Amino acid sequence: MKISHYFEFEDHVTGGIRESVVHQRKMLDGLDLQYTTAPTLDADVFHCNLMGPRSAWYARRARSRDIPVVANTHVTAEDFGDSFRFTNALAKPLKPYLERAYGLADALVCPSAYNQRLIETYTDVPTTVISNGVDREKLEGFESLTEEYRDRYDLEPPVVFLVGHVIKRKGLETFVELARRLPDLDFAWFGPLDLSLKGRETTALIENSPNNCTFTGFIDDIRGAFAAGDIFCFPTHEENEGIALLEAMTAGKPLLVRDIETFSWLEDGTDCLKVSESGVAGFEAALQRLEDPTVRNRLGANAAKRSEDFSLESVANRYQSLYSRVT
Repeated sequence: MKISHYFEFEDHVTGGIRESVVHQRKMLDGLDLQYTTAPTLDADVFHCNLMGPRSAWYARRARSRDIPVVANTHVTAEDFGDSFRFTNALAKPLKPYLERAYGLADALVCPSAYNQRLIETYTDVPTTVISNGVDREKLEGFESLTEEYRDRYDLEPPVVFLVGHVIKRKGLETFVELARRLPDLDFAWFGPLDLSLKGRETTALIENSPNNCTFTGFIDDIRGAFAAGDIFCFPTHEENEGIALLEAMTAGKPLLVRDIETFSWLEDGTDCLKVSESGVAGFEAALQRLEDPTVRNRLGANAAKRSEDFSLESVANRYQSLYSRVT
């Protein structure tokens, strides 16, 4: 079986989508499946990861030649807003475009049950939930970087941290306000700033954050974030899955999340703490609970055990089964 595993805009897209594609290709290597990263109709399956115009063009032609089309649903109109400059304006017309584009596939891969529920309002194309997975090998040895990264950013434990692009949708306002309310704790957000791509409100939140709130920008070794951080605080308002959250679990970090449908599989008080209130007070109270190392260790250990279900080895066979099913 030969797969055209295409990632449109591969040289420009970063973040979770890129990580998912990296994970998929690592899984394909492990399964010893033949694939090319070029878009081609000389394949048994055309698999696209970002349904841009070129992907849609190939998908139409693949269908006309009876080549099955598989597409990942990384992008929804719901998670597009409050991200970068102009994304709010584009979110509304994006949905009808995605409805048509995803409708070109024979099978859609959804990273979570929540994403699947959304996508089923876009199209009646069959959907399969396959996690983006977590690359456990990528995090190996992160503990050895603890002192280096805490010294680099002048952080004192317990450090409240987040990993990923700094965007409003991921709870930027809540993160900054928490740092303001809890001046005795250090907060660090590890991830690209790209201020030129952000709206005025996002830029103002970053620039006016308190002294105990650090935005590191891009770091060359993501293990440093999980080494320096102690409490993974993820007040995101909308998420398709959250690879950084899976990585934090793998690193044994306690999770503090907003109680949104995406995280319904996490159990409050067992492998995370969830905040259902719309304001900041609930997060503040939860962080005060997490200052207790006994609570952190218990939640972190449970999260680490739960993360084993998301290893690439556990996820890989689901892709092999899907390819076999569509062909």
